[in-house]
Amino acid sequence: MSIVEYEVKDHLCWITLNRPEKLNAISQDTVRELGLALDRAEADDQVKVVLLRGAGRAFSAGFDLGEESATPTTADGWHIILQNDVGITMKLWAFPKPTIAAVHGWVLAGGCDLAMACDMIVAADNANFGEPEVRYGSGPATLLMPFMLGQKKTNELLYTGDTINAVDAERFGLVNTVVPLEQLEEAATQLALRVATAPLVVLKLTKIALTRAYEAMGLREAVHANMDISAILNAAISPEKTEFDELVKNEGLKAALAWRDNRYGVKRN
Repeated sequence: MSIVEYEVKDHLCWITLNRPEKLNAISQDTVRELGLALDRAEADDQVKVVLLRGAGRAFSAGFDLGEESATPTTADGWHIILQNDVGITMKLWAFPKPTIAAVHGWVLAGGCDLAMACDMIVAADNANFGEPEVRYGSGPATLLMPFMLGQKKTNELLYTGDTINAVDAERFGLVNTVVPLEQLEEAATQLALRVATAPLVVLKLTKIALTRAYEAMGLREAVHANMDISAILNAAISPEKTEFDELVKNEGLKAALAWRDNRYGVKRN
């Protein structure tokens, strides 16, 4: 079974992150297969809208920390890793056809980046959004949140690592609509079909205009600047980060996450 599934029906392409046992943590294999799926959807003129979702209990809990624990400790080494991570998010951001994220459960870190990179987000009522990277000595790979959520709330979330629920995400303008979990696929499908009514050429040109508007405000420049700073940040040494990495190495990721969350008074489901 593929870790990224691909299905086309009625001019809609469903791309599914399919690592449910890992809460769809984004591995380098996921990055590669998602990129191939996007290339396939872009080349297919029958596809007018792409919908991105996650299998199992969550959309995505972010990048695979177990995989990243073995990555280089230098800024140069981290820059190479971040280029891949940021690259797939920005590939989705610049995808030439409309995109919709249909999200539920955890929508965190790199998973939150992917959702924000889509043109629209339909959220189940159990969705929780956040960029908790600060809690283990890192930062968001792709700095999209200031453009999607506004300065003050973004500052709060990135400094604390807190999450917001679906209702608050809608209130702050991060998502388009919130629906009961059992209605998520149908609601996302109906929105996509409304979009797909327009001619493909019109959708593509409208997407170009919208993308360029945000990039004229400095979005892409901010993303690239953040990537350079994040490479240095990820290579920086702190007692908390050292402790987290040691726990991953000696006791496993689950123990490390429990230690991290206990520091912040968070109970994991």
